[in-house]
Amino acid sequence: MLTRLWRLAPNHPAVLTELGLSLMQRGEAARARELFQRAAGADPSHPALWSNLASSLHALRLPEEAMQAIERALALEPRHPTALLQKGALIEERGDARNAARAYRAALATVGPETNPPTALRAALEHARAIVQADDAARARAIEERVAAVRAQHAPEAMQRADLCLELLSGRRSRYVPQPTFLYFPGIPALEFFDNREFPWLAAIEAATGEIRAELAGVLTSDKSELQPYVAYPDGVPLDQWKELNQSRRWSAYFLWNEGAVHAEHLARCPRTAQLLRSAPQCDVARHGPNAFFSILEPRTRIPPHTGVTNARLTVHVPLIVPPQCGFRVGGETREWVPGRAWVFDDTIEHEAWNGSDAPRAILIFDIWNPFLSVAERDFVRAAMEAVGSYAGELPAGP
Repeated sequence: MLTRLWRLAPNHPAVLTELGLSLMQRGEAARARELFQRAAGADPSHPALWSNLASSLHALRLPEEAMQAIERALALEPRHPTALLQKGALIEERGDARNAARAYRAALATVGPETNPPTALRAALEHARAIVQADDAARARAIEERVAAVRAQHAPEAMQRADLCLELLSGRRSRYVPQPTFLYFPGIPALEFFDNREFPWLAAIEAATGEIRAELAGVLTSDKSELQPYVAYPDGVPLDQWKELNQSRRWSAYFLWNEGAVHAEHLARCPRTAQLLRSAPQCDVARHGPNAFFSILEPRTRIPPHTGVTNARLTVHVPLIVPPQCGFRVGGETREWVPGRAWVFDDTIEHEAWNGSDAPRAILIFDIWNPFLSVAERDFVRAAMEAVGSYAGELPAGP
Protein backbone atom coordinates (compact mmCIF):
# COMPACT_ATOMS: atom_id res chain seq x y z
CA MET A 1 0.00 0.00 0.00
CA LEU A 2 2.77 2.48 0.93
CA THR A 3 4.65 1.68 -2.26
CA ARG A 4 1.51 2.37 -4.31
CA LEU A 5 0.92 5.67 -2.51
CA TRP A 6 4.55 6.60 -3.05
CA ARG A 7 4.14 6.15 -6.77
CA LEU A 8 0.91 8.15 -6.84
CA ALA A 9 2.01 11.03 -4.57
CA PRO A 10 5.76 10.86 -3.85
CA ASN A 11 5.92 14.36 -2.38
CA HIS A 12 2.76 14.36 -0.26
CA PRO A 13 3.60 15.03 3.43
CA ALA A 14 1.30 12.26 4.66
CA VAL A 15 2.93 9.70 2.35
CA LEU A 16 6.42 10.84 3.31
CA THR A 17 5.47 10.65 6.98
CA GLU A 18 4.08 7.12 6.78
CA LEU A 19 7.14 5.91 4.91
CA GLY A 20 9.40 7.66 7.41
CA LEU A 21 7.63 6.10 10.38
CA SER A 22 7.93 2.69 8.75
CA LEU A 23 11.66 3.22 8.31
CA MET A 24 12.02 4.32 11.95
CA GLN A 25 10.42 1.06 13.07
CA ARG A 26 13.01 -0.81 11.02
CA GLY A 27 15.84 1.19 12.59
CA GLU A 28 16.67 3.14 9.43
CA ALA A 29 16.79 6.59 11.02
CA ALA A 30 19.00 8.15 8.36
CA ARG A 31 16.61 7.36 5.51
CA ALA A 32 13.64 8.36 7.70
CA ARG A 33 15.31 11.70 8.36
CA GLU A 34 15.42 12.47 4.65
CA LEU A 35 11.71 11.75 4.26
CA PHE A 36 10.76 13.72 7.38
CA GLN A 37 12.80 16.69 6.13
CA ARG A 38 10.95 16.60 2.83
CA ALA A 39 7.58 16.34 4.62
CA ALA A 40 8.35 19.31 6.90
CA GLY A 41 9.58 21.31 3.91
CA ALA A 42 6.37 20.56 2.03
CA ASP A 43 4.16 21.58 4.98
CA PRO A 44 6.22 23.61 7.47
CA SER A 45 3.09 24.72 9.38
CA HIS A 46 2.37 21.25 10.76
CA PRO A 47 4.03 20.70 14.20
CA ALA A 48 3.84 16.89 14.06
CA LEU A 49 6.11 16.87 11.02
CA TRP A 50 8.82 18.73 12.92
CA SER A 51 8.34 16.40 15.87
CA ASN A 52 8.84 13.40 13.57
CA LEU A 53 12.00 14.97 12.20
CA ALA A 54 13.24 15.51 15.75
CA SER A 55 12.74 11.82 16.55
CA SER A 56 14.94 10.77 13.64
CA LEU A 57 17.61 13.33 14.55
CA HIS A 58 17.55 12.10 18.13
CA ALA A 59 18.00 8.53 16.93
CA LEU A 60 21.00 9.72 14.88
CA ARG A 61 22.49 11.33 18.01
CA LEU A 62 22.18 14.86 16.71
CA PRO A 63 20.74 16.53 19.82
CA GLU A 64 21.24 20.15 18.77
CA GLU A 65 19.50 19.63 15.44
CA ALA A 66 16.78 17.61 17.18
CA MET A 67 16.17 20.47 19.62
CA GLN A 68 15.91 22.93 16.74
CA ALA A 69 13.21 20.77 15.15
CA ILE A 70 11.39 20.50 18.49
CA GLU A 71 11.46 24.26 18.93
CA ARG A 72 9.98 24.64 15.44
CA ALA A 73 7.12 22.33 16.49
CA LEU A 74 6.55 24.20 19.74
CA ALA A 75 6.62 27.57 17.99
CA LEU A 76 3.65 26.32 15.98
CA GLU A 77 1.90 24.56 18.89
CA PRO A 78 3.31 25.40 22.38
CA ARG A 79 1.21 22.65 23.99
CA HIS A 80 2.18 19.87 21.59
CA PRO A 81 2.55 16.91 24.02
CA THR A 82 4.94 14.82 21.94
CA ALA A 83 7.28 17.75 21.29
CA LEU A 84 7.27 18.68 24.98
CA LEU A 85 8.11 15.10 25.95
CA GLN A 86 10.91 15.09 23.37
CA LYS A 87 12.24 18.36 24.74
CA GLY A 88 12.24 16.97 28.27
CA ALA A 89 14.09 13.86 27.14
CA LEU A 90 16.80 15.87 25.36
CA ILE A 91 17.30 18.14 28.36
CA GLU A 92 17.38 15.13 30.67
CA GLU A 93 20.12 13.56 28.54
CA ARG A 94 22.20 16.69 29.11
CA GLY A 95 22.01 15.96 32.84
CA ASP A 96 19.81 18.99 33.59
CA ALA A 97 17.16 17.31 35.75
CA ARG A 98 15.47 20.51 36.91
CA ASN A 99 14.83 21.94 33.45
CA ALA A 100 13.87 18.50 32.18
CA ALA A 101 11.24 18.37 34.91
CA ARG A 102 9.97 21.76 33.79
CA ALA A 103 9.46 20.51 30.23
CA TYR A 104 7.91 17.27 31.45
CA ARG A 105 5.57 19.20 33.75
CA ALA A 106 4.39 21.23 30.74
CA ALA A 107 3.82 18.01 28.80
CA LEU A 108 1.78 16.47 31.61
CA ALA A 109 -0.33 19.63 31.82
CA THR A 110 -1.51 18.98 28.25
CA VAL A 111 -2.90 15.58 29.24
CA GLY A 112 -5.88 15.86 31.57
CA PRO A 113 -6.62 13.22 34.24
CA GLU A 114 -9.50 11.82 32.18
CA THR A 115 -7.57 11.79 28.90
CA ASN A 116 -6.71 8.43 27.42
CA PRO A 117 -3.33 9.11 25.78
CA PRO A 118 -2.16 7.19 22.71
CA THR A 119 -0.36 3.95 23.49
CA ALA A 120 2.84 5.32 21.94
CA LEU A 121 2.96 8.11 24.55
CA ARG A 122 2.07 6.18 27.70
CA ALA A 123 5.57 5.03 28.60
CA ALA A 124 6.98 8.51 28.00
CA LEU A 125 4.25 10.07 30.13
CA GLU A 126 4.92 7.65 32.99
CA HIS A 127 8.61 8.51 32.81
CA ALA A 128 7.73 12.21 32.81
CA ARG A 129 5.60 11.76 35.93
CA ALA A 130 8.45 10.01 37.71
CA ILE A 131 10.89 12.81 36.88
CA VAL A 132 8.39 15.50 37.96
CA GLN A 133 7.70 13.69 41.24
CA ALA A 134 11.41 13.43 41.96
CA ASP A 135 11.80 17.14 41.23
CA ASP A 136 8.87 17.98 43.48
CA ALA A 137 10.47 15.99 46.30
CA ALA A 138 13.84 17.68 45.78
CA ARG A 139 12.22 21.11 45.81
CA ALA A 140 10.32 20.24 49.00
CA ARG A 141 13.59 19.21 50.68
CA ALA A 142 15.21 22.49 49.63
CA ILE A 143 12.31 24.48 51.08
CA GLU A 144 12.34 22.45 54.30
CA GLU A 145 16.04 23.16 54.77
CA ARG A 146 15.42 26.89 54.34
CA VAL A 147 12.38 27.09 56.63
CA ALA A 148 13.81 24.86 59.38
CA ALA A 149 14.93 27.94 61.30
CA VAL A 150 11.43 29.42 61.01
CA ARG A 151 9.85 26.23 62.36
CA ALA A 152 12.19 26.31 65.34
CA GLN A 153 10.84 29.73 66.31
CA HIS A 154 7.14 28.83 66.25
CA ALA A 155 4.76 26.28 67.74
CA PRO A 156 3.59 23.49 65.36
CA GLU A 157 -0.02 24.72 65.41
CA ALA A 158 1.15 28.12 64.15
CA MET A 159 2.59 26.40 61.07
CA GLN A 160 -0.44 24.34 60.03
CA ARG A 161 -1.41 26.53 57.08
CA ALA A 162 2.25 26.85 56.11
CA ASP A 163 2.46 23.05 56.04
CA LEU A 164 -0.49 22.93 53.63
CA CYS A 165 1.20 25.57 51.49
CA LEU A 166 4.33 23.44 51.30
CA GLU A 167 2.32 20.36 50.32
CA LEU A 168 0.74 22.34 47.48
CA LEU A 169 4.04 23.85 46.40
CA SER A 170 5.75 20.46 46.34
CA GLY A 171 2.98 18.71 44.43
CA ARG A 172 2.05 16.40 47.31
CA ARG A 173 -1.39 17.96 47.52
CA SER A 174 -3.88 19.18 44.92
CA ARG A 175 -5.71 22.47 45.27
CA TYR A 176 -9.49 22.34 45.50
CA VAL A 177 -11.85 25.30 45.46
CA PRO A 178 -15.53 25.61 46.39
CA GLN A 179 -17.81 24.56 43.57
CA PRO A 180 -21.36 24.96 44.90
CA THR A 181 -24.12 23.63 42.71
CA PHE A 182 -26.29 26.68 43.44
CA LEU A 183 -25.23 29.68 45.54
CA TYR A 184 -21.65 30.85 45.94
CA PHE A 185 -20.99 33.51 48.56
CA PRO A 186 -17.70 35.32 47.76
CA GLY A 187 -15.04 36.33 50.22
CA ILE A 188 -15.42 33.31 52.50
CA PRO A 189 -12.19 31.41 53.28
CA ALA A 190 -12.16 28.09 51.42
CA LEU A 191 -11.31 25.68 54.24
CA GLU A 192 -11.62 21.95 53.73
CA PHE A 193 -11.95 21.08 57.43
CA PHE A 194 -12.60 23.69 60.10
CA ASP A 195 -10.98 23.84 63.53
CA ASN A 196 -13.46 22.42 66.07
CA ARG A 197 -12.41 25.11 68.52
CA GLU A 198 -14.40 27.55 66.38
CA PHE A 199 -17.59 25.76 67.48
CA PRO A 200 -17.80 25.66 71.30
CA TRP A 201 -21.22 23.97 71.21
CA LEU A 202 -19.75 20.96 69.38
CA ALA A 203 -18.03 19.53 72.46
CA ALA A 204 -21.39 18.81 74.12
CA ILE A 205 -22.53 16.89 71.03
CA GLU A 206 -19.32 14.86 70.98
CA ALA A 207 -19.70 14.10 74.68
CA ALA A 208 -23.24 12.82 74.05
CA THR A 209 -22.20 10.43 71.27
CA GLY A 210 -23.27 7.43 73.35
CA GLU A 211 -26.76 8.85 73.88
CA ILE A 212 -27.14 9.70 70.20
CA ARG A 213 -25.97 6.22 69.22
CA ALA A 214 -28.50 4.67 71.60
CA GLU A 215 -31.31 6.63 69.96
CA LEU A 216 -30.08 5.51 66.54
CA ALA A 217 -30.10 1.90 67.76
CA GLY A 218 -33.74 2.36 68.75
CA VAL A 219 -34.52 3.65 65.27
CA LEU A 220 -32.79 0.69 63.62
CA THR A 221 -34.68 -1.68 65.88
CA SER A 222 -38.21 -0.29 65.76
CA ASP A 223 -38.43 2.25 62.94
CA LYS A 224 -36.08 0.97 60.25
CA SER A 225 -38.81 1.13 57.61
CA GLU A 226 -38.57 4.93 57.79
CA LEU A 227 -35.08 4.91 56.34
CA GLN A 228 -35.15 6.14 52.77
CA PRO A 229 -32.61 6.40 49.94
CA TYR A 230 -30.65 9.59 50.41
CA VAL A 231 -30.21 10.00 46.65
CA ALA A 232 -33.73 10.11 45.25
CA TYR A 233 -33.90 11.77 41.85
CA PRO A 234 -37.01 11.21 39.72
CA ASP A 235 -36.96 9.63 36.28
CA GLY A 236 -35.67 11.83 33.50
CA VAL A 237 -33.04 13.65 35.57
CA PRO A 238 -29.39 13.40 34.36
CA LEU A 239 -27.80 11.35 37.13
CA ASP A 240 -24.10 11.59 36.28
CA GLN A 241 -22.22 10.19 39.29
CA TRP A 242 -25.41 9.28 41.17
CA LYS A 243 -26.62 6.57 38.81
CA GLU A 244 -25.57 3.66 41.03
CA LEU A 245 -26.93 5.13 44.28
CA ASN A 246 -30.14 6.72 42.99
CA GLN A 247 -33.17 5.28 44.77
CA SER A 248 -30.86 2.81 46.53
CA ARG A 249 -30.83 1.91 50.21
CA ARG A 250 -27.11 1.35 50.00
CA TRP A 251 -26.97 4.96 51.21
CA SER A 252 -30.03 5.66 53.30
CA ALA A 253 -31.16 8.43 55.63
CA TYR A 254 -33.39 8.76 58.66
CA PHE A 255 -34.38 12.41 58.49
CA LEU A 256 -34.97 14.62 61.51
CA TRP A 257 -35.11 17.73 59.34
CA ASN A 258 -35.09 17.57 55.56
CA GLU A 259 -34.85 20.74 53.48
CA GLY A 260 -36.43 22.62 56.38
CA ALA A 261 -39.31 20.14 56.80
CA VAL A 262 -39.63 18.82 60.35
CA HIS A 263 -40.07 15.08 60.82
CA ALA A 264 -41.86 15.39 64.15
CA GLU A 265 -42.28 11.66 64.81
CA HIS A 266 -38.61 11.05 64.14
CA LEU A 267 -37.59 13.89 66.45
CA ALA A 268 -39.87 12.45 69.13
CA ARG A 269 -38.03 9.12 68.86
CA CYS A 270 -34.69 10.91 69.27
CA PRO A 271 -35.33 13.62 71.91
CA ARG A 272 -31.74 13.91 73.12
CA THR A 273 -30.40 14.19 69.58
CA ALA A 274 -33.04 16.82 68.78
CA GLN A 275 -32.10 18.81 71.89
CA LEU A 276 -28.44 18.78 70.98
CA LEU A 277 -29.09 19.78 67.37
CA ARG A 278 -31.12 22.78 68.49
CA SER A 279 -28.05 24.01 70.37
CA ALA A 280 -26.20 24.37 67.05
CA PRO A 281 -26.53 27.36 64.68
CA GLN A 282 -28.67 25.42 62.20
CA CYS A 283 -28.94 26.85 58.71
CA ASP A 284 -32.59 27.90 58.65
CA VAL A 285 -33.83 28.77 55.17
CA ALA A 286 -37.41 28.04 54.15
CA ARG A 287 -37.64 24.90 51.96
CA HIS A 288 -33.89 24.47 52.25
CA GLY A 289 -32.78 24.03 55.85
CA PRO A 290 -32.20 22.88 58.49
CA ASN A 291 -31.05 19.45 57.43
CA ALA A 292 -30.24 16.73 59.94
CA PHE A 293 -30.29 12.98 59.55
CA PHE A 294 -28.72 9.67 60.45
CA SER A 295 -26.71 8.52 57.44
CA ILE A 296 -26.36 4.76 56.92
CA LEU A 297 -23.79 3.58 54.38
CA GLU A 298 -24.03 -0.12 53.62
CA PRO A 299 -21.01 -2.43 53.33
CA ARG A 300 -18.84 -2.19 50.21
CA THR A 301 -20.42 1.09 49.18
CA ARG A 302 -18.77 4.26 47.96
CA ILE A 303 -20.26 7.74 47.74
CA PRO A 304 -18.70 9.32 44.63
CA PRO A 305 -16.93 12.69 44.58
CA HIS A 306 -19.46 15.53 44.62
CA THR A 307 -20.08 19.06 45.90
CA GLY A 308 -22.90 20.66 47.87
CA VAL A 309 -25.39 23.43 47.24
CA THR A 310 -23.87 26.51 48.89
CA ASN A 311 -20.82 27.59 50.87
CA ALA A 312 -23.07 29.74 53.04
CA ARG A 313 -23.49 26.62 55.13
CA LEU A 314 -21.13 24.00 56.55
CA THR A 315 -21.68 20.31 57.19
CA VAL A 316 -21.07 18.49 60.48
CA HIS A 317 -20.36 14.77 60.80
CA VAL A 318 -20.71 12.99 64.15
CA PRO A 319 -19.42 9.39 63.84
CA LEU A 320 -21.59 6.83 65.65
CA ILE A 321 -20.94 3.35 64.23
CA VAL A 322 -17.72 3.09 62.26
CA PRO A 323 -16.31 -0.29 61.23
CA PRO A 324 -12.77 -0.53 59.83
CA GLN A 325 -12.00 0.45 56.25
CA CYS A 326 -14.25 3.51 56.28
CA GLY A 327 -12.89 6.82 55.08
CA PHE A 328 -13.73 10.34 54.03
CA ARG A 329 -11.98 12.85 51.79
CA VAL A 330 -12.53 16.57 51.45
CA GLY A 331 -10.35 18.20 48.81
CA GLY A 332 -6.79 17.08 49.43
CA GLU A 333 -7.28 15.72 52.96
CA THR A 334 -8.45 12.21 53.85
CA ARG A 335 -9.62 11.24 57.33
CA GLU A 336 -10.97 8.21 59.14
CA TRP A 337 -14.05 8.50 61.32
CA VAL A 338 -13.55 7.91 65.05
CA PRO A 339 -16.76 7.56 67.14
CA GLY A 340 -17.20 10.61 69.32
CA ARG A 341 -14.89 12.86 67.29
CA ALA A 342 -16.91 15.19 65.06
CA TRP A 343 -15.68 17.40 62.26
CA VAL A 344 -16.99 20.39 60.32
CA PHE A 345 -16.27 20.88 56.63
CA ASP A 346 -17.26 22.89 53.57
CA ASP A 347 -19.24 20.48 51.42
CA THR A 348 -18.91 22.68 48.32
CA ILE A 349 -15.32 21.45 48.11
CA GLU A 350 -15.20 18.10 46.34
CA HIS A 351 -15.62 15.26 48.83
CA GLU A 352 -16.33 11.54 48.88
CA ALA A 353 -16.86 8.72 51.40
CA TRP A 354 -16.53 4.96 51.42
CA ASN A 355 -17.29 1.89 53.50
CA GLY A 356 -15.01 -0.96 52.52
CA SER A 357 -16.05 -3.17 55.42
CA ASP A 358 -18.63 -5.92 55.82
CA ALA A 359 -20.79 -3.91 58.24
CA PRO A 360 -22.90 -0.72 57.94
CA ARG A 361 -21.43 2.65 58.85
CA ALA A 362 -23.66 5.19 60.63
CA ILE A 363 -23.07 8.88 61.34
CA LEU A 364 -25.16 11.92 62.26
CA ILE A 365 -25.05 14.65 59.62
CA PHE A 366 -26.39 18.19 59.94
CA ASP A 367 -25.71 21.62 58.49
CA ILE A 368 -24.94 24.93 60.16
CA TRP A 369 -24.36 28.49 59.03
CA ASN A 370 -20.86 29.27 57.85
CA PRO A 371 -19.34 31.27 60.74
CA PHE A 372 -17.68 33.67 58.33
CA LEU A 373 -21.10 35.09 57.42
CA SER A 374 -22.27 38.10 59.38
CA VAL A 375 -25.84 38.39 60.65
CA ALA A 376 -26.64 40.71 57.75
CA GLU A 377 -25.16 38.25 55.27
CA ARG A 378 -27.18 35.39 56.72
CA ASP A 379 -30.31 37.48 56.34
CA PHE A 380 -29.37 38.18 52.74
CA VAL A 381 -28.70 34.50 51.92
CA ARG A 382 -31.96 33.48 53.57
CA ALA A 383 -33.97 36.07 51.64
CA ALA A 384 -32.23 35.41 48.32
CA MET A 385 -32.65 31.64 48.48
CA GLU A 386 -36.28 31.94 49.57
CA ALA A 387 -36.89 34.35 46.68
CA VAL A 388 -35.43 31.86 44.22
CA GLY A 389 -37.62 29.17 45.74
CA SER A 390 -40.71 31.28 45.31
CA TYR A 391 -39.77 32.26 41.77
CA ALA A 392 -38.83 28.81 40.51
CA GLY A 393 -41.29 26.80 42.58
CA GLU A 394 -38.52 24.90 44.27
CA LEU A 395 -34.88 25.25 45.24
CA PRO A 396 -32.12 23.19 43.69
CA ALA A 397 -31.65 20.09 45.78
CA GLY A 398 -29.21 17.24 45.86
CA PRO A 399 -26.58 15.47 47.97
